[in-house]
Amino acid sequence: MTLIKQLNSLIFGLMLVSITAMAAPSQDYWGFWDKSSQRNFDRIDHSAWDSILGKYVIDNHSSGVNRFRYSAVAPASQKMLARYLGDLENIDPRKYNRREQQAYWLNFYNALTVKLVLDHYPVKSINDIDGAMDNALVRVAGKHLSLNDIEHRILMPIWKDHKTHFGISCASVSCPNLLTQAFTSSNVNSMLEKAGHDYINHARGVFLKNGKMQASSMFNWYQDDFAKDDKTMLKVFAHYADDRLALYLLGFQGEIDYVYDWSLNAP
Repeated sequence: MTLIKQLNSLIFGLMLVSITAMAAPSQDYWGFWDKSSQRNFDRIDHSAWDSILGKYVIDNHSSGVNRFRYSAVAPASQKMLARYLGDLENIDPRKYNRREQQAYWLNFYNALTVKLVLDHYPVKSINDIDGAMDNALVRVAGKHLSLNDIEHRILMPIWKDHKTHFGISCASVSCPNLLTQAFTSSNVNSMLEKAGHDYINHARGVFLKNGKMQASSMFNWYQDDFAKDDKTMLKVFAHYADDRLALYLLGFQGEIDYVYDWSLNAP
């Protein structure tokens, strides 16, 4: 094989890897989890996760992106995280009401992601961890679950709420922020709305300059969850945007360039 053919083959292979890495899983409704007890108003204890977030999330980083201090997590905090996840595994969320379930799954996803990174730290990206999204990490109600199961087979197809994407942090710079407090049934709606506002008004969410727009690839991967087309997507952006940005967004006529940074959300 000539050098040119070898180079062409390498480039083609890299393109395939890139395309595969960018392809988002489709929703795959898992009816087993689509049950609830709306008359049950018991609360699930997320205080351990709340404590970890309050201690290790940096919400005033100069980049404007919340960072998690993976390198600073003490052994005692790692044990607390493991116990918390173990407690969540021992809960059958189907016995709770919908709002409590939503907070449960959002916290479960984010806490699992942090533990996954800690177990492999140091890494430059969660994509450096083999099977990070697809490997089963926990067992709940007799079912093995991966991060993709929680996001694409439970949260998105059951709640059908685009705001859910703003509450899921995949440990990457371009992800929505890992928040400084845990979700609860009483704060989940307001926190998701604020998370959407913070994301859209940061450059990694939407960036408009000199008549050109860049937006997070999240909105491209999951466009069906947000809007039927780019024109409607601009209205979604404007809903969360500050007033001045909203005016520019609603008047934008060009194409949206979608980008993403998978770098770890470490300081």
